[in-house]
Amino acid sequence: MLGPADGRYVLRGHAGEPEHVLVLETIGAPAKKRRGMFGRGGRRDGGRAEPSPAISSVPVSVATLVGAQPLGDLDDAAAWLTGVDLEAEVATAVDVLNRVLHAQRVVRADPFVREIAAEQALAIRVGTGSGDEVAHGHWEDAKYVDPRALEVERRLHALRPQERFAALLAGRDVALACEELTLRARLDLDRGRTREAALQVRVALEAALSELQAWTHHKEMARRLAELREERGPIGAAANRALEGGLEPAQIEDVQRTVERLEAALAARVAGGIE
Repeated sequence: MLGPADGRYVLRGHAGEPEHVLVLETIGAPAKKRRGMFGRGGRRDGGRAEPSPAISSVPVSVATLVGAQPLGDLDDAAAWLTGVDLEAEVATAVDVLNRVLHAQRVVRADPFVREIAAEQALAIRVGTGSGDEVAHGHWEDAKYVDPRALEVERRLHALRPQERFAALLAGRDVALACEELTLRARLDLDRGRTREAALQVRVALEAALSELQAWTHHKEMARRLAELREERGPIGAAANRALEGGLEPAQIEDVQRTVERLEAALAARVAGGIE
């Protein structure tokens, strides 16, 4: 489930002109569950639970993004679909959908409303049709896009991910606060939320300078920390500017560079293996 209620949402640009119509629909509602409580000191309702319960149907959110500007007649639409950059269209649709999800998270004050990536979809289609057709998932013509083919190469800043994962689960390593803060700054930056990224990276920077001191014996860590200390001034200025309004282009570059340096420092921490 994505978060917003089913329905049609008109997305407008700065001048108030409609740019897209987003249609959300939920299909495959789950079966009703019995109400009951299990646990220490609690009352148990119903019969004994099956060791391997049957899997009920799972609700699936269908998101359809319709361009507000018509393509023309059927020949124009067919020509557009023949030459369209499918990956670019999917990327645009994901960006628009994530704008909606971000707005929903803010207005509901719900941190569990999350943004999505294209490869998480069960199916993706790029097509043409009348407004009513595409609003209900029907097309005059469409091309299928394999979500697995859209999987992007993730930033592998943490070396030996499986080794680290096992160490975290076994209690032999800890997740640092600066790691989570850096991830949040990266997401804001990639989504174009530069003000939020500047504020987030300021805290991530200070946390990293404190937490990573324990790994100065690692190769390159001393140099990485020295680089991060150089960013205190620029990032402080960017964060202060973010409190007042939008960032200057040079300040956005400062934020980008600092996020990259934080990611490099975190990679240096585990470059020699998990201790």
